[in-house]
Amino acid sequence: MRRLNLPVALATVALATVALLAVPASARPAATSVPLPVDFQPEGIAIGTGDTFYVGSLRDGDIYRGDLSTGKGAVFIDNTGRAAVGMRVDEARKLLFVAGGPGGHVYVYDTRDGSQVADVAVGPPTAFTNDVALTGDAAYFTDTFAPFLYKLPYGDSGFGPPEAIHVTGPAGSSTPGTFGLNGIDATPDGSTLVVDHTALGIVALVDPATGVSTQIPIAGGGLLAGTPDGLQLEGHRLFVVQNFASSIVEIALSGDLSRGTVVRTITSELFHVPTTMAVKGDLIAAVNGRFDLGFPPPFGPGAPPGTTFDVVLVRR
Repeated sequence: MRRLNLPVALATVALATVALLAVPASARPAATSVPLPVDFQPEGIAIGTGDTFYVGSLRDGDIYRGDLSTGKGAVFIDNTGRAAVGMRVDEARKLLFVAGGPGGHVYVYDTRDGSQVADVAVGPPTAFTNDVALTGDAAYFTDTFAPFLYKLPYGDSGFGPPEAIHVTGPAGSSTPGTFGLNGIDATPDGSTLVVDHTALGIVALVDPATGVSTQIPIAGGGLLAGTPDGLQLEGHRLFVVQNFASSIVEIALSGDLSRGTVVRTITSELFHVPTTMAVKGDLIAAVNGRFDLGFPPPFGPGAPPGTTFDVVLVRR
């Protein structure tokens, strides 16, 4: 596995923290908190049918399932020796796709009973699969420490062989020891992918057929370099989590998605380094990763024992 250069990463975090002092809070909607298990060390979240949500653990790959309306839940899938990073639900096929982080694996579970449907190494052992986007016939995963996306074809008959897509252009920038490709989503027809690049603080369109990326120019403030994490595309609105800035940026995109404007930055006193989010209707559910207390393995020891974690709910 490619090791993270911690001095570089920590320097990036420090710069992001300093820059945060100059970022105005443009929207503080009322927020509520849904608790997760103590020491869970979450990262990814997905919303399935109704108010059902899933959160994965970086510490051991466990999957927690809960209800956003009641706040109740429990560990749904008990794993050992894995990591669970970004995730998405295919509601029609009752599948939960999970990026497995170090080692380039992805895991697919049945949302009805938690059984494992697939464990696929989509990338090389050095890959770090971070986030996932679903189209009608494939799942796409980002590799945070290399300029690659990984395509996993799938359908009613099963899974096809994975394919590595070399990302070129702005989003293909890769510097050892820094976080590159991170969040990802797809247009409804699957013809275009949208990604963010953490170190550069940009969002870009990627052609899944060629890997060519095109940066989306953002007016109205842009993103804070070193912080972009999970993202979600809702029509012509793009939501991007800024982890160490403890905020979510909402961007209005043009009809062809080629340019955007920041319309608001959502903040909350309940945000504590959110990592990813899931948007459904007028609800945003963001996971507090609390990386300010320590990066989890393999990058560090993680948050101190006894740390509490939660999902923060805000209305759009």
